[in-house]
Amino acid sequence: MYPLLFEPNLHTVVWGGKRLEEWKGMAKSGSPVGESWEVSCVPSSTSVISNGKWKGRLLTDIIKEHPHEILGEKVAVKYGNELPLLVKFIDAERDLSIQVHPDDAMAQREHGKMGKSEMWYIIDAKPGAYLYAGFSERLTPEEYARKVADGTICGSLARHEVHKGDVFYLPAGRVHAICGGILLAEVQQSSDVTYRIFDYNRPGMDGKPRELHTDLASKALDFEVLDQYRTVYDDDAHRANHCIDSPYFNVRVVDIEAPFHRNLLKYDSFIITMCLKGDCKIRMRTPSSEEHEITLKEGHSSLIPAAIADYDVIPLDGKTLLLDAFIDNKDRSLLSMATRFLHITDK
Repeated sequence: MYPLLFEPNLHTVVWGGKRLEEWKGMAKSGSPVGESWEVSCVPSSTSVISNGKWKGRLLTDIIKEHPHEILGEKVAVKYGNELPLLVKFIDAERDLSIQVHPDDAMAQREHGKMGKSEMWYIIDAKPGAYLYAGFSERLTPEEYARKVADGTICGSLARHEVHKGDVFYLPAGRVHAICGGILLAEVQQSSDVTYRIFDYNRPGMDGKPRELHTDLASKALDFEVLDQYRTVYDDDAHRANHCIDSPYFNVRVVDIEAPFHRNLLKYDSFIITMCLKGDCKIRMRTPSSEEHEITLKEGHSSLIPAAIADYDVIPLDGKTLLLDAFIDNKDRSLLSMATRFLHITDK
C-alpha cells in the first residue's frame, strides 16, 4: 500500500474557466474547463493512477483487488467494495445552472445509483462573487413551477456572497448553484445524478439548450427555509479543524506551517487529501509502508489507503492548506464508554 496520485481528469463545460489547467501546471487547451475530477470511481470518468507500481491502472480495478486495505474494512462492507466519494476542483467562470440532487432512496429508485449530498470549500472568489444555496422564501410546488416557467426562480433563492475559506454543506434536496468568479473544492457522494431546474435559457456546448429535469427536480426538492445555510467551523492554524460531519462523509481543514502528524487509522477509512495551497510531502509512518513518501503539489489530490493512514504532512513552501475527506467509522459506543470512565475516574 502507498499513497495514490492520479492522471489529470478535466471536464469541459459551458460555464468553465481557464484557471484549473494553469493551477495544475498543464498546457492550456483554450477550452472552458470547469471541473477536475480529482478522485473518481464513477464509471463515466474513472481516475487513473499516476505513480508507483499501479501506475496506469484504473482506481476501480485496484480497489476490487484490495478493497479492505484501500477503503477500510467497514467502508468496503457497507458500500460493496466501492469508493463512496467523488472529489473535484471546480472553476466557475460563469454561473452554473440552478439544480438539485436526489437522496439515496430516489436516486436508487429512478436511476439505480447513489444519491448526492455534497459540500463546497471556497478556494478563491472574485470580489462580489456569490452562490445560491437553499430557498429564501417558502414556496408551494405550484409557485415553484410557475417561477421556473417564467424565469424568476432566482428571486426566491438564498444568495450568499462568498470569500476564501467559506464552507457550505448541501444535503440532497437543497436547491443550489455555484455562480461566476468562484474556484472551489467539492466533496460529494459518488454519483453523477443532477437535476437541472433552470439554465438561464443559454445554449450548451453543442449550441442547443441543455436538458432540464423539471418534474424529477420537483420531487427531489426540499422546500424548507433555514436561517443559516453557511457552515460555521473553527479555522485555527496548526491543527485539523472539524468542518463537516455528515452521514455520508467527514471533512477536515488542515492549515499548517510545520510538520504535522496525522494518525487516522482509528477511522478505518481511506483518506482523500486535496492540496489547496502550498506543496507538501506526505510521509508514511506505518511499518508496512516502508517509509514511503510522495510530494503532493498544490492543485492536486491523493488517496491514502486505510491500511496506512498514519503519516506526516511536511510543508515545502512555508505553509500547506489541505482538505481531508473520509468516512468516520469510530465505534461510538466504545468512545462513549471511555468518556464515561474518564468522568468517573476524574471524580
